[in-house]
Amino acid sequence: MLLSPSSLSTVVARLRAAGCVFAEDEARLLIETARTPDDLAAMVDRRVAGLPLEYVLGWAEFCGLRVAVDPGVFVPRRRTEFLVRRAAALARPGAVVVDLCCGSGALGAALATMLGAAEPYTAAVDPAGAPACGVDRVEVHAADVDPAAVACARRNLAAVGGRAYEGDLYDPLPATLRGRVDVLLANVPYVPTEEVALLPAEARDHELRVALDGGADGLDVLRRVTAEARDWLAPGGVLLSETSDRQVPAALEALARGGLSAEVAACEETDATVVIGRLEAAG
Repeated sequence: MLLSPSSLSTVVARLRAAGCVFAEDEARLLIETARTPDDLAAMVDRRVAGLPLEYVLGWAEFCGLRVAVDPGVFVPRRRTEFLVRRAAALARPGAVVVDLCCGSGALGAALATMLGAAEPYTAAVDPAGAPACGVDRVEVHAADVDPAAVACARRNLAAVGGRAYEGDLYDPLPATLRGRVDVLLANVPYVPTEEVALLPAEARDHELRVALDGGADGLDVLRRVTAEARDWLAPGGVLLSETSDRQVPAALEALARGGLSAEVAACEETDATVVIGRLEAAG
């Protein structure tokens, strides 16, 4: 949608006055997404009122994709792109991928695209779009306890031929996946309970607590994931989970207790830390 310079300046000014640090960039995205001037006005009102930009737009950018994100669903963070890149480097062609605590399904969709898609897709614009060429080489499954997240993930994963299930961790997954999973993405909540209140308002006020709160030390959900990972991973399969620097020793211990060889990878540029567990092949 085209706007006059004066109208654009008005949008930027309103966003800046509301405390939006990247007001110019946000104004551009809102204008590109809005279908009519009235639509734009309503979107700006919602953003000025404090609604996260991704919810206003209806999508978030992740690994070069526009991933559909509905209000209340966990918004994929840019630093988590490092986890997906590490997974892509470790995965084999035709991998079986499971995305636990999937939220919008962004990780599974992005990894499938990296491993098999000829072109990125835009689920937010065309959620019913046909799978990209070659994506059927990758098998993607995802699960989350939040019904809204699962509905969102189904839209995003449809573009890569994936499936999403509602339930707690492994519980809703098809039994036929046991022992077949090559890449287990577990972007579990890892914020310690007492620190949830310290998160930015856009997270603590708009995202479900279950998607943020990782228990007393932030690793309760990761421990549950690692305790059963051996039952689901294929020989040589890997589990990847994001964590914080200070949680690394305990996270690696959880992986080792689950019978996985453990290592850590970090990206200084994005302040991302990922722990990786591998189920070593017998013999």
